[in-house]
Amino acid sequence: MDDVTQTIDAVAGLLAGGGVVVLSGAGLSTDSGIPDYRGPSGVARRHTPMTFQAFTGDPAARRRYWARSHLGWRTIARAAPNDGHAAVARLQHAGLVDAVITQNVDGLHTAAGSTPVVELHGSLDAVVCLDCGDRTAREELDRRLREANPGFSAAVAAVNPDGDVDLPDAQVARFRPVDCERCRTGMLKPDVVFFGETVPPARVAACFDLVQRARAVLVLGSSLTVMSGRRFVIRAAKQGIPVAIVNQGPTRGDGYATVRVDAPLGGVLPELADRLTTRAPLAVSGADAAVTRG
Repeated sequence: MDDVTQTIDAVAGLLAGGGVVVLSGAGLSTDSGIPDYRGPSGVARRHTPMTFQAFTGDPAARRRYWARSHLGWRTIARAAPNDGHAAVARLQHAGLVDAVITQNVDGLHTAAGSTPVVELHGSLDAVVCLDCGDRTAREELDRRLREANPGFSAAVAAVNPDGDVDLPDAQVARFRPVDCERCRTGMLKPDVVFFGETVPPARVAACFDLVQRARAVLVLGSSLTVMSGRRFVIRAAKQGIPVAIVNQGPTRGDGYATVRVDAPLGGVLPELADRLTTRAPLAVSGADAAVTRG
């Protein structure tokens, strides 16, 4: 039996007792055509995500964001849940996973049937006015942007994890953003947490509460580079709650992990769901499996 099989068995042993909270990251959505920032084919080195400070303080940066996002969002909106999302939903429906905390903004956990899902960094399917607080569907904004920019299009080679694409400056300069339809002058922003922006405290508190009550935490497809997600792993470890990490490549939470699997999620998660939802016997029990420990 190879090491990967043994560590998968160890993860299954943790999941079998139920009471699990999943913390997912961008690596879970790569099989849906949405790239990861820091995975094996990540875009972090060639794409600088929008910051809250730039978006709110620089009209040119805001125009660039909306021009690129206007095209990129269509790809995000068409993305479908993959086998990994479906496996998580199956584990929830089987009563083994209590809740999902996701760092992703693509809505694919909900589309796969998972509930409850806490979208830590918000969702691209809604837009909020920073002046009057009005919240509208992204589809409606897309309609208004198409009306304001007839014929605006480009060949989209790749979409970034935050839902935008790379465009030449000349094309960005021709793009016309729109203001809030309710207050007429308000600045519209996707209902997501930009880099440099604070996650709403009530949302953070809800996530900590889920972790505190969990019997185990399962990290899926996250490098845990950003503290907004890593803090939940740290809290779990400090409380003596087992942490399992399934990710391709190292993570900044490896030192807190009880067990870690370095393998593609598209293969691991369906196997786990098949074993546990059919109550198939494990080759190695969670107590006896060889694990990679932090």
